[in-house]
Amino acid sequence: MVGTAAVVGIGLVALGMVLTPGPNMVYLVSRSVAQGRRAGLVSLLGVAAGFGVYLLAAVAGIATVFVLVPTLYLVVKLAGAGYLLWLAWQTVRPGGASVFAPTPLPPDRPRRLFTMGLVTNLLNPKIAILYVSLLPQFIDPHGGPVAVQSLILGAVQITVALTVNALIVLAAGSIAGFLATRPGWLRVQRYVMGSVLAALALRIATDRSRAAVATG
Repeated sequence: MVGTAAVVGIGLVALGMVLTPGPNMVYLVSRSVAQGRRAGLVSLLGVAAGFGVYLLAAVAGIATVFVLVPTLYLVVKLAGAGYLLWLAWQTVRPGGASVFAPTPLPPDRPRRLFTMGLVTNLLNPKIAILYVSLLPQFIDPHGGPVAVQSLILGAVQITVALTVNALIVLAAGSIAGFLATRPGWLRVQRYVMGSVLAALALRIATDRSRAAVATG
């Protein structure tokens, strides 16, 4: 029903997106460094729930809404790009701190950690565009029910994203400890992440691709 090429394709797209700094990475790393791995993993459960919401929306045909109302898709893209630019500025501004820098944050309860992970993912422009514009490109209208294909491909994306994010959460403390003794590297990391966030924001804002929908 779903070809190997489609599975590999969506897997590579998911890997590339999860390795690119974004709201999910910023939140998971900062919470893991401030409150520990357990807090990071609870936050990741919220992120997973956000993926589930997007997947169900994709199966329900949300992409069709954006195809029929292109202006709405444009608003979503520009709002997401603005959010990424704000994150980039927070990273590189004078007095800004790296997400790997230990920062005193009040400990959050598991319910709030989960909720913040969920909300962060739902507001993540990268994930919105993935499900609205990219996922349909891997669906074969003649390969069986579109909803089933969407579920399978979405499950592949979620598996890749959660695996990589879990590794990031588990390694965040060690990376923070390494960078803490090397302030020069910490400063470089700030500017690299800020630059990547800004570049991604500009790419999203200037991308002229439209929402895609698979029918069959």
